[in-house]
Amino acid sequence: MTIIEFIKSWPAERQATLTELHETILANDPTIVAVTKPMMGKEMILYEERCYMKYGLASTKNHMSLHCLPMYMNPALHAKYVGLLPDAKFQKGCINFTDGAAMPLTTVAALVADCSAINIADMLEKRKKK
Repeated sequence: MTIIEFIKSWPAERQATLTELHETILANDPTIVAVTKPMMGKEMILYEERCYMKYGLASTKNHMSLHCLPMYMNPALHAKYVGLLPDAKFQKGCINFTDGAAMPLTTVAALVADCSAINIADMLEKRKKK
């Protein structure tokens, strides 16, 4: 499935939000490549840094999710965006939301820009060597 096919497989009211978030992620982190792959039993858009998942954009029956590995590994970054995205529901490395209003693009752009400086591939490869 291509990224366009993934986005078009969801209801029209979600397509604009998924497209805008996808474009915002790509525009604010030059270290990533977007692909569609299964993760946690669901097809989603994965944004990979040297074949390691850095972000994931998913849509399920009840909500959409932005998975963010740099945020998972950085409690200060997590706390910052919990405050900046009060209408979204946060887990350790995942932000769940029901519509685009909960994820203002300027705030998502800032989150991704903050995360772009974190080299997930290097961190994970160093962990493997230990």
